[in-house]
Amino acid sequence: GLVASARAGVAFVALRGERGRYVAVPACEHVFVWDTRKGEKVLILKGLKQQVSCLCPSPDGLHLAVGYEDGAIRVFNLLSGESTVTFNGHRAAVTALQYDHLGGRLVSGSKDTEVIVWDVINESGLYRLRGHKDVITQVLFLKEKNLLVTCAKDTLVKWWDLDTQHCFKTLVGHRAEVWGMALLSKEKRLITGSADSELRVWDLTYIQEVKDPDEPESKKSKASSSPGAGENTEEDETLEVDEHPEERIVKCSKVGSIIREGRDRVVTLGTDRMGKFLACHGTDAVLEVFSVLSEEEIQKKLEKKVKKARKKAKQKSEEEPERKVELSLQEEIQRVTNVKASSKIKSFDLILSPKGELRMILLLQNNVIELYNLDLSAQVPQAVRVSRITTGGHRSDVRTLAFSSDNIAILSAAAESVKIWNRSTLQCIRTMECEYALCSLFVPGDRQVIIGTKTGKLQLYDLASGSLIETLDAHDGAVWSIALSPDQHGFVTGGADKCVKFWEFELVKDESSVQKRLSMKHVRVLQLDEDVLCVRYSPNQKLLAVSLLDCTVKVFYVDTLKFFLSLYGHKLPVLCMDICYDGTLIATGSADRNVKIWGLDFGDCHRSLFAHDDSVMYLQFVPKSHLFFTAGKDSKIKQWDADKFEHIQTLEGHHQEVWCLALSPNGDYVVSASHDKSLRLWERTREPLILEEEREMQQEAEYEESVAKEEEPVVPGEKQGETGLAGKKTIETIKAAERIMEAIELYREEMAKLKEHNAICKAAGKEVPFPVNPILRAYGNITPSAYVLEVFKKVKSSELEESLLVLPFSYVPDLLRLFNEYIQLGSDVELLCRALLFLLKIHFGQITGNQMLVTVIENLKKTTISRVSEARDVLGFNMAGLQFLKREIEAKDEVTFFADATERFEEKKRKRKKKEKMVLAML
Repeated sequence: GLVASARAGVAFVALRGERGRYVAVPACEHVFVWDTRKGEKVLILKGLKQQVSCLCPSPDGLHLAVGYEDGAIRVFNLLSGESTVTFNGHRAAVTALQYDHLGGRLVSGSKDTEVIVWDVINESGLYRLRGHKDVITQVLFLKEKNLLVTCAKDTLVKWWDLDTQHCFKTLVGHRAEVWGMALLSKEKRLITGSADSELRVWDLTYIQEVKDPDEPESKKSKASSSPGAGENTEEDETLEVDEHPEERIVKCSKVGSIIREGRDRVVTLGTDRMGKFLACHGTDAVLEVFSVLSEEEIQKKLEKKVKKARKKAKQKSEEEPERKVELSLQEEIQRVTNVKASSKIKSFDLILSPKGELRMILLLQNNVIELYNLDLSAQVPQAVRVSRITTGGHRSDVRTLAFSSDNIAILSAAAESVKIWNRSTLQCIRTMECEYALCSLFVPGDRQVIIGTKTGKLQLYDLASGSLIETLDAHDGAVWSIALSPDQHGFVTGGADKCVKFWEFELVKDESSVQKRLSMKHVRVLQLDEDVLCVRYSPNQKLLAVSLLDCTVKVFYVDTLKFFLSLYGHKLPVLCMDICYDGTLIATGSADRNVKIWGLDFGDCHRSLFAHDDSVMYLQFVPKSHLFFTAGKDSKIKQWDADKFEHIQTLEGHHQEVWCLALSPNGDYVVSASHDKSLRLWERTREPLILEEEREMQQEAEYEESVAKEEEPVVPGEKQGETGLAGKKTIETIKAAERIMEAIELYREEMAKLKEHNAICKAAGKEVPFPVNPILRAYGNITPSAYVLEVFKKVKSSELEESLLVLPFSYVPDLLRLFNEYIQLGSDVELLCRALLFLLKIHFGQITGNQMLVTVIENLKKTTISRVSEARDVLGFNMAGLQFLKREIEAKDEVTFFADATERFEEKKRKRKKKEKMVLAML
């Protein structure tokens, strides 16, 4: 039932060679790729347990970076749909992701206020940048310079120099949170969106750090007097450092503001890939689209303005001095149109199609994706809705679920519609409009359904025709609960008007047809002192349990409606309850987070269980057993044993409050509905459940979680400043370190055995067969040192530094000796040098203080320098070869290989012909 979650952004992705047709959207823990033309799901990028919080497609269109709630980032290949790389560095949800223009680096911002730069090709973290004091909202790489801009909820925009990894400039011109920003006009402009209706625009001037040595002195003196250019004489330079150290790289000056029509905060601010269009939206349903003029267009406009000004000056007196003509900010960034969506917008993406149309994809709050086209050639551009993806999903939260008696059909009802689903195919087979539904049931025979609504009506629908047959005003307030009588002749409803009403099914004559149709007849009423929240029959139809707003459950005899028992003990109202198949037990779930199990013979409380971390929303017994399921606002579904009072298992999958669930009559399926807009179907497996194993697994999961929350190990000599290591300690990094330790121990054992064996051979004076370790035999009879290298190579690139950080120093000397051996052989030089330099950095004091390692380090120095220079020579040779081939191909075809010059040539040709025609016409 899920089209898209509104937690993260929506993004156009290139698939099957097409841009602007396929969109990636978050869907709880997965990412769906939809075909906007056909309205079909074409790809599912499967996540683990955590919800998706951020998306970013790579510039080449082949990959999609996905950020999750737990701080993990996974890079998916869009061709295969597989996750190729995983980065673990953040301690909280990822809130911003951005690739650089080549797609080699990825920067991520998080709720933990830190920014991390990742190397996608090497699959490792480069560094962590600290400085912001609140959630990061946007991160941007600059194409030309090695700079990074970040903004956050702490009202600051920070500029980072990635060569030195420090923040060299902080913009403080905002009074509230900075929610988004974008770079325009070939990165000469920065535009920021905050909590008001202004979009602030800043001019960026990049200052060249290294001046030309041949520059004349006169120029130098001029440059020194101009603000921001401070790299001339020594005196000037010190002055510059003291006064404006940040002005040496980039200078920001506020130009003005563009006023949005929306009065609330900016939610998303973004541009298309070319930077020609800018769009933003607030917390409403309007997307505001602006066009950004290019330098050529600005020049043309300026020339026209100058001509007009001159004409005016001629018409007036010529004594007046000429005023300088400039374009206003509103003329450079012009409003194109406003796009009104059908519901609140949560995020958007823009793409300029080759036909000259601007395509806008909008992700809405109510589980809908809308695609709009804007024809830019029109006199007054108007956005037209091209497609709308709503397939098989509710627009609002599902409040009630029911299973048909044959276990095949599932009913789900929300504020606007009732849907019938086929359980085996998971497809929606009927959609019927309804009022705000609160409770539902299938009429015996499964041909009709009854819905109880918030306005107090009972609505009867026919499934074959999908039509509303009858509407009855049942209660004066909401119909909170409905229950079918065990003899299947009628049902009972409980409402907010303090009444319990009894109904019977009857066949009545229909005026329009000869056949009789089903109807509902009101038989009796039970008046109570409080609002009724839930009603349930006992299986023998002798008793009726009624949950009231005064936190009690009253039990009445069905035939005489006489009072039998009062079950009191909950501190807050009982929201749900159920009676088991043999009528001996009743279980009640309350808003006080407890479930109480009572005996129905004397009304005694057998046990009170602390069930959920929030209100218990729904409770139902498994047919023909004393097991029951509960659903809570803590997003969990739990199974309990009412005889042994034990928690059996927890079904984790939903990410927000679970409103309701339904069990199939055969007890094999559970369906649940949640505030995360998803319906989930759970199936009972034939695999036996062993409670001890479940507990062990739970403890393991808790341990793994606690390991991840532990403090990072301190690196000697590393200050806790602006920068830090990109990775974080996880259970994977600890396991990787353990594997390395085990491999080194095996190496030590084998070496000791070999020495012993050699001594025995010497003493015996003949060759004795050496027993091979079974592990080494499994790897194809390799040497112990080769085995250590194999294990080392298997450590994920992104986890290497963290694994080495956990590794005790006692293993480091052996590793260094082995590294020397490997590098001499010339295998995996890059990986080994990376590990070697990291180990030297973190254990510098101990390594330099250890006399035994002096020779090892000396040898390493020689071998690494020679091997690295060899590797560099190979790379240099290959690069030169590739450049030579490129020149050869360009010369052969007489076309540029990488930049397609034909288009520009055609454009010039067209312009020349146009000019010639104009000249001819004038002649």
